[in-house]
Amino acid sequence: MSSAKVTWKNEQSPVKDPAIVAFQRSSEGSSAKVGALGNASANNNTKLSSVLRELGVVEKLLPTYGFLQCANRQGRLFFHFSEVATDADSLRVGDLVEFQQSADRRTGKPVAVSIVRIPNGNLVTYEIMSEKTVMGTVLAEAKASKNQGSEGEAPGLLDGMGRVTYEQSGETFFLPFALEDIDGGQKITAGDTVEFYISTDERNGNIRARQVRKVRPIVADLFQGVVCSLKENYGFIERSDVVKEIFFHFSEFQGDIEMLNLGDDVEFNIQFRNNKEVAVNIQQLPEGTVVFEDVATERKRGKILKTLKSVHGRMQSDPLAGRIVYETLKGSIEIPYGDRDQLGDYTLQAGDIVEFYIATDRRDKLQRATNICLIDVTFTISGETREKGFVTTLKDAFGFIRCLDRDTRMFFHFSELLNQDEPQLQDEVEFTVIQDPTNPSRLIAIRIKVLPHGTISVEQCLPEKYVGTIEKEVQSPKTATGKTGVSDIGIIMYDISGTKQTIPYSAKALVECCSPKNGDQVEFQICESRKNNTKTAANVRITSVKTASKSQNKEQGSAVMVKESAAKESNAKEQMTKEKGFVAVLKENCGFIEMADHEKEVFFQFCNFDGNASELELGDEVEFILSHKTAKVSAESIRKLPRGTVAPEEVIPGVLEGKVVRMMRIVNPDQVEYSGLIQLVEKEAEGGGNGTEVCYPYGITSLVDKRDVPQKGELVRFKAAVVKSSGKQRAARVVPLRLVMRGKVDSLKGQMGAVICEGEEGRKVSFHVSEVQDGVDLQLGDEVDFLIVRKQATGKCVALNVRRTSERQRPERLMSRLKSATDDAGPRIVTLRQPRGPDGTNGFKLQRSASRQI
Repeated sequence: MSSAKVTWKNEQSPVKDPAIVAFQRSSEGSSAKVGALGNASANNNTKLSSVLRELGVVEKLLPTYGFLQCANRQGRLFFHFSEVATDADSLRVGDLVEFQQSADRRTGKPVAVSIVRIPNGNLVTYEIMSEKTVMGTVLAEAKASKNQGSEGEAPGLLDGMGRVTYEQSGETFFLPFALEDIDGGQKITAGDTVEFYISTDERNGNIRARQVRKVRPIVADLFQGVVCSLKENYGFIERSDVVKEIFFHFSEFQGDIEMLNLGDDVEFNIQFRNNKEVAVNIQQLPEGTVVFEDVATERKRGKILKTLKSVHGRMQSDPLAGRIVYETLKGSIEIPYGDRDQLGDYTLQAGDIVEFYIATDRRDKLQRATNICLIDVTFTISGETREKGFVTTLKDAFGFIRCLDRDTRMFFHFSELLNQDEPQLQDEVEFTVIQDPTNPSRLIAIRIKVLPHGTISVEQCLPEKYVGTIEKEVQSPKTATGKTGVSDIGIIMYDISGTKQTIPYSAKALVECCSPKNGDQVEFQICESRKNNTKTAANVRITSVKTASKSQNKEQGSAVMVKESAAKESNAKEQMTKEKGFVAVLKENCGFIEMADHEKEVFFQFCNFDGNASELELGDEVEFILSHKTAKVSAESIRKLPRGTVAPEEVIPGVLEGKVVRMMRIVNPDQVEYSGLIQLVEKEAEGGGNGTEVCYPYGITSLVDKRDVPQKGELVRFKAAVVKSSGKQRAARVVPLRLVMRGKVDSLKGQMGAVICEGEEGRKVSFHVSEVQDGVDLQLGDEVDFLIVRKQATGKCVALNVRRTSERQRPERLMSRLKSATDDAGPRIVTLRQPRGPDGTNGFKLQRSASRQI
């Protein structure tokens, strides 16, 4: 007969555990066992009375008494050796006995009497084993018990016991086991996968693992998918084996969760928790590993039958709401498509002719159209009205087109471009005009196609012919280049309904080789330019030549011509004087040029730049002509020059420090002086002495970072430079000295954002996306370094030179430590008086040398 087993009292029975179910089923058989043992005892001890007998286990033995543990109920009874029917010295701890419960005559407490030791052949067990084995993992290895107990006392059963864990119905349970519970003397260590039975104690319901044996670990099936949703601390994966999404928690990702993004390919196992499938052991896979569908190589052509948007312009709930019909040998076939199947985001309309590929889903064999693109034949077949124009304005993701046939600007969004991602200024485009769905009173341009340069004819000659007189002659292409007294633009005066009008013409407008002279009568047509709404004369032909009077002699006429020629030449030279300077300001479609002498600036428009104006940068050296067409002087015929051509400077060695006492006029338009001013304060030498102050002017070319303009009162580090042409000194390589701050991106909206300063909870500073360095896309929560500048115009602080340092947030313990430095809850220290140095100044003044060269 095996000894009774005492289980771990701290373990609780799991809900619906098989061991508990087995224990409940065995409750009815307990009394039967007791009766059977009672009959066996009665046969061996006929002198015992036929009162109720119980089973128990000897728990503790002392010199003259001991204690029993009831086998079929909770109870611990005292007994004296005089109540043992046989020799009391033969009893051992763990022996199974039969006894009768009585009461002590002195204390009234229950005691065990008429104790009979049950022979070995009649032993029964009070443990119930589960019907099936359970799979689990060993957490702690079982060891031999070191506590042998005191005299007559059993060793502690928890001493040296191991622990095994298993899952059931999405919950995890832990069970103890001892060395004697291991089958076949196997060596079982932590981490081993084992199989065991669950044993339940009839007396108290405690459970433990029995007949533990090692098994080979079962390799779980691996599944693949794509991350399709990410929430605060969980997400969903679209499975590649079935059309279904599966839940996962961030804790199941094997790696840095910050590196997991939407659309990433992953591999995972599946477990059941709370009767639901969840993804576990998630690992990231290389991009392109997971393939959901097979795309055919043959390109099909069809017609849009139904668009993704409803009648009211809203997206439909069906992910494959669009329909395309195409023809085959067996007839017309209708195929669906979704919002991700179009190449681009431009508007598709019912009846459009498109080309596409057919994609077949590997999971359910569903076919759909993908890589859909609109083809040009659509506009021919449908007779859609198309207009043309020029791109005149570009913003963040939208712009405006100046129509050729309308006296208006048409709004458009970059997503409506058919053949490129981003337009350029002055691009020639073709488009369709519709009513804005969000604003019925406005028209917008859609389905925009960028045309090759020169496609649109911007000049249109009117059929009417006019007669006029040459007021100012133009140089003929055949005339020698050395001829004086002529210009490249001529003027014709003509009469319309009694009103005298003038119109310019060029040498290209001449039909004949000879150029008309002043006073000659000519016939011409009017050519209208739709690009800039100007009129010029075209197809100029001489009809009659003005003859000189006989009274005029040749010498006098020659003198007059020479005099007029000299005057015109002087005016031409004055107008053609080339100026040089630096690009100081760049705006939407215009800017300012700082003159070579750094004393003033001149306005210019991008259309007057000889080249692509989008390639201009602050500080670029340019050559231009001053124009006096209006009351304000502007620059025309602007041409970019190599760096170092305009006003070269010689930098003097040595790094200086100073303070901005006057900003540039491009920052503060109210001031009269153009250039800024830096006041140099040289450090006093050892032994005392008064500091000397020298001022250096500076401009946009003086700044190392042309976008980081120092503000008034800021400290800067710079070098002195001498302008070679004038010998004047000015500041060069100016760098503002600012404290680098650290913070976290708090919000992003359009072109603006905000950061929270680290250590100053609640303080937010705004920034523009153009200040983000290295061209990175900031996300909420990114840690950044930046500089803080107070704008003179508004008085508000803004962040400059925003640079991402880490995508992960700093440790919470460090953030708490930084916040404690500025915590308003505790006592605050207010400075009442600043410290003074021995010489009466604000601190000590030491001679310092430059640590490095700029």
